[in-house]
Amino acid sequence: MAQEKLRKEETLAMRNRLIGQSCRLFYSEDPVKIVRARGQYLFDENGKRYLDCISNVQHVGHCHPAITKAAAAQMDVLNTNSRFLHDNIVLYADRLAATLPQKLCVFYFVNSGSEANDLALRLARQYTQHEDVVVLDHAYHGHLMSLIDISPYKFRKLAGQKEWVHVAPLPDTYRGIYREDHPDPGQAYADTVKDLIEDVHKKGRKISAFFAESLPSVGGQIILPQEYFPKVAEYVRSAGGVFVADEVQTGFGRVGHHFWAFQLQGDDFCPDIVTMGKPMGNGHPLACVATTAEIAGAFTANGVEYFNTFGGTPVSCAIGLAVLDVIVEEDLRGNAVRVGAHLKDLLTKLKARHEIIGDVRGVGLFLGIELVTDREKKTPATEAAAHVVKRLKEEDQICVSTDGPWENVLKFKPPMCFGMENAELVVQCIDRILTVKHLPDNYNSRTHSQKMLKYCSLTSSGVGITLSKLSCK
Repeated sequence: MAQEKLRKEETLAMRNRLIGQSCRLFYSEDPVKIVRARGQYLFDENGKRYLDCISNVQHVGHCHPAITKAAAAQMDVLNTNSRFLHDNIVLYADRLAATLPQKLCVFYFVNSGSEANDLALRLARQYTQHEDVVVLDHAYHGHLMSLIDISPYKFRKLAGQKEWVHVAPLPDTYRGIYREDHPDPGQAYADTVKDLIEDVHKKGRKISAFFAESLPSVGGQIILPQEYFPKVAEYVRSAGGVFVADEVQTGFGRVGHHFWAFQLQGDDFCPDIVTMGKPMGNGHPLACVATTAEIAGAFTANGVEYFNTFGGTPVSCAIGLAVLDVIVEEDLRGNAVRVGAHLKDLLTKLKARHEIIGDVRGVGLFLGIELVTDREKKTPATEAAAHVVKRLKEEDQICVSTDGPWENVLKFKPPMCFGMENAELVVQCIDRILTVKHLPDNYNSRTHSQKMLKYCSLTSSGVGITLSKLSCK
């Protein structure tokens, strides 16, 4: 029986009636109805094409033929749970192990980043026999109750902070307590964790784990200062706890030169537990926890079996293996290096032309542009950021979203096949929108350049882009 096709208005009306209103849509005032996708492009019901700068889940590109082929082939043969012996789960675990430090050699497969982080919390508590957790301010680790409890981004809007949760300052060198001009921000921020642990001990409590995204995303696309993780790990382990690196947003080569973002903190740094999710299955629900034999052994010793119905099925692992193959065969890490550097360079040059751009930061294809109404005061330009997102979608068919505590950071986490022309088009369109005449009426800049060009041409300003084949309205 053919699936009934609904008009956009009908789809929206049914969604409003049937789906919980807390499950929000992108562009809620005028949602985009997406019916198909390929690579870095989305297509609506009328065939209009949108450039996708949002979907880090579709890591190697939407509907990649190698992924869909692997999924269909395995689904046509077998898809049981992981209690039956099968090659795929061990072959996939072996491939993942080759990307990680040697001591991270035991794997638990689950369905989502939230499940992975919940299991990491269980592993940490079972191993240490302690309860308390240290997290970073503005952190988000998932939607389960256990994870809302360790996610300041969520719990501050709900029941508040539990007594066993302790919040350390976000190591943000742009607007945090220690900034770019500090001689050693990594050590300074690590010392705040050390002080926090000492305060916990004074209360007669003990630390089970320090949880951190390797690059905080919801916190505003933050690039952590060097030596922060190694120093924090030293303090946490001295207190009897373990270090958990949340790679759900950043793993699988997004940062380019490294497969995992925690490796940006040095070749010698190794977490005790690593969680991974979103990009693993390229849209298929696949996630994982990697840990040491010692921590896994303590978890086994509790005598309670761990079983996950859909974690590590033959289909899931076939998809995971195909994703790893595509990353290598299409040199997507190299693409992240090249395109990410080009995009960051163009955005940095754009910053010199637009006073509203306070900071450009990122690595690989994990980038953020922080908009401010005053560079000195770093006042968040929340409304202007929303305005840019809206106009990019309406006028240029480019999908971008915001993040950060004040939703003033334009974030870029596109599929890894994102190309040079895509980067150049996005920058040209942002340049056009950030002219004074296009900004919301409440934006005012004392020193905004009067030399800005109209529309998309950046060539005469020295940015050096000529895009005769691309259009930016």
